[in-house]
Amino acid sequence: MVHTAFDSLELLNSCPTKIDAVESYGSNLLVACADGSLRIYGPESSTLSDSHSKTLEELKREPYVLERTVNGFSKKPMLGMKVLGSRGLLLSLSESISFHKLPNLETVAVITKAKGANAYSWDDRRGFLCFARQKKVCIFRHDGGRGFVEVKEFGVPDTVKSMSWCGENICLGIRREYTILNATNGTLSEVFPSGRIAPPLVVSLPSGELLLGKDNIGVLVDQNGKLLQEGRICWSEAPAVVVIQKPYATALLPRHIEIRSLRVPYPLIQTVVLRDVRLIHQGNNAVIVALNNSIQGLFPVPIGAQIVQLTASGNFEEALALCKLLPPEDSNLRASKEQSIHIRYAHYLFENGSYEEAMDHFVASQVEITYVLALYPSIIIPKSSMTAGSGLVDVSGDEYLSRASSGMSDDMDNNNSSHTLNYDETSALESKKMSHNTLMALVKYLQKKRNSVIGKAAVEGTEEAVSDAVGHTFVVSHESSRSKRSNKGRVNMSLDSGGAREMASILDTALVQALLLTSQSTSALDLLKNLNYCDVKICEEIFRNGNHYLCLLELYKCNSLHREALKLLHHLVNESNNKSDQKFKPEMIIEYLKPLCGTDPMLVLEFSMLVLETCPSQTIDLFLTGNIPADLVNSYLKQHSPRMQAMYLELMLSMNENGISGNLQNEMVQIYLSEVIDWYTNLTAEKKWDEKIYTPSRKKLLSALDAISGYNPDILLKRLPSDGLYEERAILLGKMNQHELALSIYVHKLHVPELALSYCDKIYEAGVCGKTSTGNIYLILLQIYLNPRKTIKNIEKRITNVVSPSPKVGWGSVKGKGKGLGKKIADIEGAEDSRRSPSGTDSGKSDGDVDVDDEFGEQVVSDIMLDEVLDVLGQRWDRVNGAHALKLLPKETKLDNLIPFLGPLLRKTSEAHRNFSVIKRLRESQNLQIKDELYSERKTVVKMTGDSMCSLCNKKIGTSVFAVYPNGTTIVHFVCFKDSQNMKASGKGSGIRRR
Repeated sequence: MVHTAFDSLELLNSCPTKIDAVESYGSNLLVACADGSLRIYGPESSTLSDSHSKTLEELKREPYVLERTVNGFSKKPMLGMKVLGSRGLLLSLSESISFHKLPNLETVAVITKAKGANAYSWDDRRGFLCFARQKKVCIFRHDGGRGFVEVKEFGVPDTVKSMSWCGENICLGIRREYTILNATNGTLSEVFPSGRIAPPLVVSLPSGELLLGKDNIGVLVDQNGKLLQEGRICWSEAPAVVVIQKPYATALLPRHIEIRSLRVPYPLIQTVVLRDVRLIHQGNNAVIVALNNSIQGLFPVPIGAQIVQLTASGNFEEALALCKLLPPEDSNLRASKEQSIHIRYAHYLFENGSYEEAMDHFVASQVEITYVLALYPSIIIPKSSMTAGSGLVDVSGDEYLSRASSGMSDDMDNNNSSHTLNYDETSALESKKMSHNTLMALVKYLQKKRNSVIGKAAVEGTEEAVSDAVGHTFVVSHESSRSKRSNKGRVNMSLDSGGAREMASILDTALVQALLLTSQSTSALDLLKNLNYCDVKICEEIFRNGNHYLCLLELYKCNSLHREALKLLHHLVNESNNKSDQKFKPEMIIEYLKPLCGTDPMLVLEFSMLVLETCPSQTIDLFLTGNIPADLVNSYLKQHSPRMQAMYLELMLSMNENGISGNLQNEMVQIYLSEVIDWYTNLTAEKKWDEKIYTPSRKKLLSALDAISGYNPDILLKRLPSDGLYEERAILLGKMNQHELALSIYVHKLHVPELALSYCDKIYEAGVCGKTSTGNIYLILLQIYLNPRKTIKNIEKRITNVVSPSPKVGWGSVKGKGKGLGKKIADIEGAEDSRRSPSGTDSGKSDGDVDVDDEFGEQVVSDIMLDEVLDVLGQRWDRVNGAHALKLLPKETKLDNLIPFLGPLLRKTSEAHRNFSVIKRLRESQNLQIKDELYSERKTVVKMTGDSMCSLCNKKIGTSVFAVYPNGTTIVHFVCFKDSQNMKASGKGSGIRRR
């Protein structure tokens, strides 16, 4: 026997005759005896005067005495009785089925067709009665009054031995098998055989399912006869009767009464040994056991008492199942009992090695996490207001306590120092003793609790943030002294109200340790990557001691301790470089810095310098993709890594030329120029300088000078040496629109006419795209070819004047007979003036003639570069003003040499003249066509007949003068038209006078 679920109490003894059937009505017992009488017994404490109140009571735990005897109640032995409480009737099966009014036992109805019936079943919800007689099953319905109406009658293969309603159908025990009878159409469906020892037994359960007896096994089926998966009730012997008193099933066996739980696996609860038991019956609050001449009552022990018994004996599962049967009004009692049982059961399972099951019950008990963590002394948790028992966080005392100081073990309070961050021998020994399964169970427990705890912590943090925001607004609106007091109170409140976050910190700190102790470092890392409340100091020490550096990095990262994380990562990278396996690579630092570009660019710049040498391209890409201000990066690189400054600026420029400021463009060109000047100085000192040597640095400089437009050419020009780097000088002069000087350098210093022509093409094409007049650039080149005498000598002087402007000296200051010559040379050097006043070059002789004196009175014989001039004219004839070009040529120029220039030019001119003539004729023809269409549209034809009417006076027009409106259809007398016009004019005049 597991525990006492029922107390056996003798209610009645010394009945004069043998008992055939028994039923309870209120607190009374209705006993049908073998002599055909019905004896009514009541408790000794009751009187006959309160019979009405007794119908509302239950069976009492006291001896019963005879109150009334109804002789001749039945003519044959009573087979069964049932009180229909909802209808106030007593159903009895003897010779037939009779209904008696309660409590006076007046006969209401007798179903004569039920004569000889041996089994019946009542459906109280619908008021349907089914009974079996011989090989027939009849169904009657209570009409609500005194009568019953027959509904159906079906034939069955053999005599029915047991039957019960199952929903809309009826389950029958026929011969040695069970059958489901469809109460609508009479269809029979076999279920399974009933067994060989005991007759069929059909018992209806409160849930609507059926319990079918098969010898000593009770099989559970649904209302359609399908087997359920919950299992089977195994009795010690084949039962004769089974009574359901929730949550137990009571069976009458040959030698005793057996009580089993209706909860899987249907264990044995109690055994009651009574002799000569004839039948058992379910009363309103007890199981009535009828012997030959006495009646016993099996009264259920109160649920609370049963729970105490089961808990004391270690049957926690049964105790928890009984807790659910406590009445709703005892919800607090139920919750407290369940929690207590779960805790005791969890400790029992934990001590016996069932760790996961123990944790499930700790979860169900809803105890604090610290209670469970007390079972794990090696797990270190942070000190909190919960574990310390104080309302506010004590920031002045010891910051952390071990597992033993959580309030669960008073005898360990003096040993707090042994559970500090440094593992001592005791904690190490305990850690070794702790099994893997124990820690795995703890991990699963903490993971189950985590979602709710983290959710509450997040809500608490949000509420505190909102409170701080509201409090800040409130503080701003008050004076400073009052605001200080408000701030102080708010700080205390936030510390005291951080219970959810403290619990979250305890949980996550413990969970991380448990994961690491069970070799689940990947899971610990995943935990740290997401929202967590791990205690920084405790976890930092644990991670360092266990060499869990990836976890330590994530711990720093999630707590925004980026500087510490980067220092650690840099240290790990350096250590990995000294080892064969590079577990930590410099790229990891770059990946870590990427999210910080928008929040802490200075930190990014500081630590990017550590990997700039090893991973230059990735680091520069970090600056570019991280949207760090370019000026900030440039200044930082200039200070800490000048060699990488140019690379950064190059990549910036390649991504977006317009996205880099002029200052940075100038900075990049200055870097290139510095490198080239150093290289030039070295070669000059070694006397190996050659203008045609191009190093990668010089190529970059030339490309940058040509492609970039944001730098300042004046500053760069001052840095160039006077006797070298002429190509760079030419590009800079071109940027300053000093085209003549630039072309002079290409022609007379570099001696590369191709570069001069290419320069002119670029200027011309830029002018075409910009829709500016730049055709004279070729004339400037021609002038340089035709007048080399002054250009070569004064290039440096004029460049110096461009870089450092000096007071202008007019060409008219030159005295003597060279005055006209000076004016001529000024026109040649000023290309812009030549373009605007092309006739100014015509001074009686061509520009190709030889002059005797130069600007300073020196005689120079010039070699005219006529071949280059002719090449330019032949290649760019379509871009040069032919008339101006011819004026610049020497008189001795042969016409045959000008054929490549004049031939296509004249063809183009004649073709243009011809095309313009055709266009003129086409436009004249188009003009005539338009005029013809205009005249055609202006023509109007009006057909006048004798019936034509005036639209104004509605009279025939006849031969009178008429007028036609512009629409061509409205015809009026001319007189009417004039009158209408006069009326309109007079109306407008009167309106003006009224205004």
